[in-house]
Amino acid sequence: MKLHLLIFSLLFAVISANTLAQSTAGSDYIVALVNSEPITNAELELQIEQVIENRSRQNLAVPPAAELRAAVLDRMINDRTQLQLAKEYGIRVDAAALDQAEANIAAQNQIDVAQLRASLEKRGKSIASFRQQLRDQLLITRIQEREIDARLKVSDAEIETALAARQLAAKDPLNQEINLGHLFIALPENPGQAVVAQAQELNRKILARLGSGESFEALVQELSAADRNNGGQLGLRRADRYPPLFVTATQALAVGAVSQWVRSDAGFHLLKLIERRVNGLSDTMVQHHGRHILLRPDASLTQAQALARLAQVRESIVAGSTRFELQAQAISQDSSASQGGDLGWATPGMFVPEFEQVLSNLREGEIALPIVSRFGVHLIQLLERRTVALTPAQLRERERNILRAKRADEIFETWSREVRDRAFVEIRDPG
Repeated sequence: MKLHLLIFSLLFAVISANTLAQSTAGSDYIVALVNSEPITNAELELQIEQVIENRSRQNLAVPPAAELRAAVLDRMINDRTQLQLAKEYGIRVDAAALDQAEANIAAQNQIDVAQLRASLEKRGKSIASFRQQLRDQLLITRIQEREIDARLKVSDAEIETALAARQLAAKDPLNQEINLGHLFIALPENPGQAVVAQAQELNRKILARLGSGESFEALVQELSAADRNNGGQLGLRRADRYPPLFVTATQALAVGAVSQWVRSDAGFHLLKLIERRVNGLSDTMVQHHGRHILLRPDASLTQAQALARLAQVRESIVAGSTRFELQAQAISQDSSASQGGDLGWATPGMFVPEFEQVLSNLREGEIALPIVSRFGVHLIQLLERRTVALTPAQLRERERNILRAKRADEIFETWSREVRDRAFVEIRDPG
């Protein structure tokens, strides 16, 4: 949804711009009125400068000057109408929320709040002006979320219809990608009945061992006559690139389940459904089991000092002179400290993006270099990683979110036009 959760990109431009001249003497004038509230040429020029800086940093072409000026002014008018509506509805941004947003921006830039403010002042931007701009963006975001969410309804019947359509699509190999684990018991060419019976007895014993709790991957490693790497996984590929008998054998399986034995001319095959994606969507998710040590910078501990301290802790752990859990219990300022920093199994979206990205890129047992998030400075270790099937409730919630996302842009545009149409707007820009 094209809401104004563009605070970071807007304010990164503020931080990184070479100049932020407010206006030139004698050049200021009113370019538009929005419900009698003026937008000045100085405000417009500043916004244009920020857009140009942003696009240049991203190697994007800058539109012609007149086109860019008109587009930026149009956006500013929309923002002003929504900001006025937020104030009319009594929506507020308290000091704590504003402080947190400021801290988030600093963390995204890998600096602390004091460094952020120093950077702004160095470039001629007052802290009061910066915080007011941030407050306005938070107000706009809140009114958008309130109004759009109220209109963005998805019924249970619509979810059921969408799930049924996805299940139907899953039967078409062209819509489906699967990853199978493969345990292969080979047969010689033209085997006699005694050889087949011997293989079938081995097959029966393998199924019994699976039933008693042995892992499919361990049995592949021990017995398979095919590739044993990575638990015999054949790789995620479109279903029509697998032998038809493999697709048929696994069509009704839940993720993680194992098929019955199927026979080909080469021998017997036992298949485990590792992952299934229909039209690019997987019915599985990757969970991470990690732990961390958290230090919260304050008046007695700067962010730089926290980073340096956790870097030393990491070196000691890697060298074997101490253990992660002992350090977590001793110095971590998170509620997980008493458990040695253990965070348990985490599903996608449970942690803030900057934390989750680091955790998901680690190898099992690896400890990352210290990172900064909005909560402080972290030392993160990945203990385990696993793939699990989505529950029926999670599949329904995913479908609900997909349907909401499909409608969000249209609903936002309609609402934005309604707010604009209710306002008195007079454009005076002489161009």
